[in-house]
Amino acid sequence: MDAYSTPPAGQPVRTELVTDPARGPLRVVIEQPRGSWIGRIARWALAIVVGLVFLGMLNPTGEEKVQEQWHSLSKSARDKVAIISVEGTIFGGENFVKHQIEQVRDDDHVKAVVLRVDSPGGTVTGSDYIYHHLKKLTAKKQIPLVVSMGSIAASGGYYVAMAAGDKENTIYAEPTTWTGSIGVIIPHYDFSGLLEKIDVQDDSIASNPLKMMGSPTRKFPEPIRAEEQQILQGLVNSSFEGFKEIVLASRPALRENKAMQDVVFTGRIFTAKQAQENLLVDKLGFIEDAIERAVELAALNKEDVQVVKYTRPRGIMDQLLYGPQGRQPSLDLAAIAELGTPKAFYLCTWLPGLSSFARE
Repeated sequence: MDAYSTPPAGQPVRTELVTDPARGPLRVVIEQPRGSWIGRIARWALAIVVGLVFLGMLNPTGEEKVQEQWHSLSKSARDKVAIISVEGTIFGGENFVKHQIEQVRDDDHVKAVVLRVDSPGGTVTGSDYIYHHLKKLTAKKQIPLVVSMGSIAASGGYYVAMAAGDKENTIYAEPTTWTGSIGVIIPHYDFSGLLEKIDVQDDSIASNPLKMMGSPTRKFPEPIRAEEQQILQGLVNSSFEGFKEIVLASRPALRENKAMQDVVFTGRIFTAKQAQENLLVDKLGFIEDAIERAVELAALNKEDVQVVKYTRPRGIMDQLLYGPQGRQPSLDLAAIAELGTPKAFYLCTWLPGLSSFARE
């Protein structure tokens, strides 16, 4: 740009007064140096990130109560039947299930619960946590609970279904449901042979060899290995006995039939019809049938009750990052860390060690 040209509109400029010996004083327009395009992109990106974080702070989702939605029957009735959903692999700290239970607990209009189970199970502790809080909920509110099983309600999924108690006709399975798988497993894989082939040794130092019990990379000498297996089997047996006690407390007909116990406590999985024949479920039916039974047990008028379900609250941040469906990536650092932690499972799967990736 020369001294006599006009700068483009909007371009940053400054002017200086100079003296030309031939022409006298002149005002010269000087163009300011432009920032690089990389710098401009970086500033815009930073502004967007700050904006997203701010929006996320305005709509935190971690501790918000769940959102109630109408499911069926009357839309205007005050009395409610609440559907509590247990879906996917069960791990510790099931916040969504816990929040649903708390929502029902605090709602005086809820007169009955339908527990919708579609889960292959999960950890022993996580399954028992849900079972315990469901039992506590129904005891405190003095309301019935009816189970509706989805595509699978196995192992820990069956365990939480036992919250229905010993009332007649309170466990419904859809015709295509798979259930049962009553048993305990501690996943363990031995990679020591593979490591030997690539000349890698586990040289970890522990206060006692049993401190490394369950390690997939350390090959123990036989006396220690035998002791390790004995201890782990004892843990499995203890958890299994607890599982059987929960089932027998909720299934009085099964409690009186020792021969059938020898069938159902093998850890095998059953179709819905087989489960009914083996006294694990009461009726074949869909969620509507379970709702109808819950209404009946609560002595409600079907024409004057609404059925509600609960969904996770979603903030603006979730919608922007994960889209309309809000499905977050299932593989995360916490899940990877879980793979290295020995756990006992009430779980029906061929890949138990990868169960943390199945969370919602």
